Amino acid sequence: MMLETIAAVPGMVGGMLLHLKSLRKFQHSGGWIKALLEEAENERMHLMTMVELVQPKWHERLLIFTAQGVFFNAFFVFYLLSPKAAHRFVGYLEEEAVISYTQHLEAIESGKVENVPAPAIAIDYWRLPKDATLKDVVTVIRADEAHHRDVNHFASDIHQQGKELREAPAPIGYH
Repeated sequence: MMLETIAAVPGMVGGMLLHLKSLRKFQHSGGWIKALLEEAENERMHLMTMVELVQPKWHERLLIFTAQGVFFNAFFVFYLLSPKAAHRFVGYLEEEAVISYTQHLEAIESGKVENVPAPAIAIDYWRLPKDATLKDVVTVIRADEAHHRDVNHFASDIHQQGKELREAPAPIGYH
């Protein structure tokens, strides 16, 4: 759950900085503002789902608050210095998330983790069947993380070619 608390930060920071740049330069973003803010919102929904499942204590919430504050500011500076490196970094983090959720699925399938009913928030957000389970939720979250990985590596590749993101259309939504 701790990773999900900071996972929404990169999309928010990137989207915010691109939004400000777009306003400053009177240029379209090629859909990248929307794509990155959608990523941030999607990651927020991962967190809201985990909160329903785990019910964090007050000290865990304090740790989350602190981690978000530190990571937001650090990533903000990182993105200002090198959007290319920032997107590549996020791509690698998202790959680790895919691996982590794959391991979580294996734990559910082996019975090490109980396959409880999916929380209502997850059923509504991902339009899952009413009888969806934790396995279904983890499966769709893993797919989201794979999409975020691909989008961020694509963004980094654009920068690697010496281009701005607006020069290559953002990947269309996935939700």
